[in-house]
Amino acid sequence: MYEKRPIIALDFSTFDEVKTFLALFPAEEKLYVKIGMELYYALGPEIVNFVKSQGHSVFLDLKLHDIPNTVKSAMAVLSQLGVDMTNVHAAGGVEMMRAAREGLGSSAKLIAVTQLTSTSEEQMREDQNIQTSLSDAVCHYAKKAAIAGLDGVVCSAHEVDQIKSTTQSDFICLTPGIRPLGSAIGDQKRVMTPSQARKIGSDYIVVGRPITRAQDPVAAYLAIKEEWNG
Repeated sequence: MYEKRPIIALDFSTFDEVKTFLALFPAEEKLYVKIGMELYYALGPEIVNFVKSQGHSVFLDLKLHDIPNTVKSAMAVLSQLGVDMTNVHAAGGVEMMRAAREGLGSSAKLIAVTQLTSTSEEQMREDQNIQTSLSDAVCHYAKKAAIAGLDGVVCSAHEVDQIKSTTQSDFICLTPGIRPLGSAIGDQKRVMTPSQARKIGSDYIVVGRPITRAQDPVAAYLAIKEEWNG
């Protein structure tokens, strides 16, 4: 049976921190990690090349959002890095998402951010002037991402069922904001446990501090992985 891997958010700022963290794991434990803005802007393609050289999978979380031609050109560059998945902001629109898909080609999965899991419905209405419900806004973005030919979206686990019913069953729902029972929620607003995300149909989960800041990161990872796989 295929064992799913939680994606570990490498929310570090230095190469040494990444190396120290990855060295904790046995060589045969191949991870799926998220490289976000802080790490990529500090170290660039070198950090992606290193992580890939260790046999790990990479979700490059840069959330591109610009005019279509710029995003297409940027994705063409990222396509050379060998990442397994990357993303854009769905708010950039269908034309931009299509351009991203064209620039990236089939080299990696391409998903779109709908609404950040740190955003509440009140904030969405006040700050973005989107006056629908949060779930309606998320599903609207998901449908636009599907029309643009993307593989899926980043969303809260709370929206997975509705997204899959309005797109298709194999449309990827990657869910951050995952916290084991009893963990601090940090800056996240809409959270779920790994087992809840599994039951509701999330395809990928992202977990950061409950693993990276744990007293025993390997034990924390394995416990979350076991819960995620049921």
